[in-house]
Amino acid sequence: MPSTILIIEDEPELARVLRSYLEKAGYDILTAYRGDTGLATWENKHPDLVILDLNLPGMDGLDVARHIRQDENLRTPILILTARAGESDELTGLELGADDYITKPFSPRIVVARVNALLRRSEPGKALDQKIKIAGLEIDPAGHTLSREGSTIDLTPTEFNLLVTLANQPGRVFSRLQLLEAAQGVAYEGYERTIDAHIKNLRAKLEPDTRNPRYIETVFGIGYRFVKQ
Repeated sequence: MPSTILIIEDEPELARVLRSYLEKAGYDILTAYRGDTGLATWENKHPDLVILDLNLPGMDGLDVARHIRQDENLRTPILILTARAGESDELTGLELGADDYITKPFSPRIVVARVNALLRRSEPGKALDQKIKIAGLEIDPAGHTLSREGSTIDLTPTEFNLLVTLANQPGRVFSRLQLLEAAQGVAYEGYERTIDAHIKNLRAKLEPDTRNPRYIETVFGIGYRFVKQ
């Protein structure tokens, strides 16, 4: 069955172009032109991925992302589109749990490539199948689940892939660009700082004390590593 993509974009021509490219790539497409109707479509149709503009009538894109991430049973990948200047909105979106972002203007082919990468990474079993048991954590790549001392922790696909990458090689330092490629399947210079937002989210869910990380350590000027226990 082809994956279903929901495009929430208030520019009809841009939505039409994205729909055309994604349909040619083999996806089924749903389209909404307002934030509130887009959220309702997500709730009713449960698409496999959401392409979400930030500047939307009816409901702001950041509020849509916030509502989507409140449902812990549906870890729908979110790709944010934004024309807003500066990094604050992109980082806010990532902190809310979005998996990736693209700034306008962009090539539709880049969107298709990023969608392909996000969907590959969100499928169970794409990482190494062997369970990882370390420092009270049990990570199941095949089942795409994480538990700490028996309690389940819900992660977005990007957060989960980051954790698997780091925990598979404790003590190894990964650059932001390496982590971006591991988490999303593609890496673009200029986007590697988005890893900081994902690591912040991951620590908030994982670490008993985020000020003194037990699991994920910052290596200043380079990137991150999973602490050897």
